Amino acid sequence: MNEIETLDSTVVYENNWMKVREDKIRRSSGAEGIYGVVDKPDFVAIIPVQDGHIHLVEQYRYPVEGRYWEIPQGSWESNPDADPAKVAAGELREETGLQANSFQYIGHLFQAYGYSNQGFHVYLATDLEVGSQKLDAEEEGLITKSFSLDEFETMISSGVIKDATTISAYGLVNLKSLAR
Repeated sequence: MNEIETLDSTVVYENNWMKVREDKIRRSSGAEGIYGVVDKPDFVAIIPVQDGHIHLVEQYRYPVEGRYWEIPQGSWESNPDADPAKVAAGELREETGLQANSFQYIGHLFQAYGYSNQGFHVYLATDLEVGSQKLDAEEEGLITKSFSLDEFETMISSGVIKDATTISAYGLVNLKSLAR
């Protein structure tokens, strides 16, 4: 049952990666209001683990003006309906140069459902083979490195890793006892 009725929806901004809309709504009480919604396609988040190590990428994140470690993640904006498993394999290879001989689907999470409909598919990648990176122009300066799982968990608990996608995806994998 939908608790809120959409009365009107207006796109206020749009580019190749997202659309921002303002929706006029009516709550079940009859009170009217607005929601600002960011429409973005789902993406994938990959936990690449081998021999007690996790492979991370570090890149500059413009909105927060800094370089941060995170798990490989991304989407194919030109093909938002692509099979998430294919996107995960492609993003892993592109960002890290790794090919996974085993991909396990872990689940789907929402990025920030208070203002966006974007979610992400979490995959555990194992049985890894090393190849070469194939970075997009937007990923200029991206580097990759493996860390022991203990180092990685310390990076999270100490605040070195602040990416909610990385932390929640790893948490989901851990809750299912699959990382170690």
